[in-house]
Amino acid sequence: MSLRVLVAKVGLDGHDRGIKVVARLLRDAGMEVVYTGLFQTPESVASAAIQEDVDVVGLSMLSGAHMTLAPLVVQALRSRGSDIPVVLGGIVPPRDIEELRSLGVAAVFGPGSGADEIVATITGIVSLPS
Repeated sequence: MSLRVLVAKVGLDGHDRGIKVVARLLRDAGMEVVYTGLFQTPESVASAAIQEDVDVVGLSMLSGAHMTLAPLVVQALRSRGSDIPVVLGGIVPPRDIEELRSLGVAAVFGPGSGADEIVATITGIVSLPS
């Protein structure tokens, strides 16, 4: 059984090159990837994640709205009774990482995060039944 990951761009951020690179590296690592596309809402991401029965949600944000939008995705999932972990990649100032984690974001990947680190972190966050 392979991990299923939903990757999404939330909000008005139209830069999608990075998320497409990450989607490919996750696929190359053997994960099934669902990409929801640009301009998603927290509610649409949560609904898609539950409908697609994914193991983790990956968000990509370059717009500076990470402190608002990432916690809203976590809240939307939790309000639907889901404990799917949420990870975030993009331009995130180091000073925001601990607060994001306290708001329910499982991991944050900044510029320069390597493929091995991303794959290992996601794999470590998700515990699959044997």
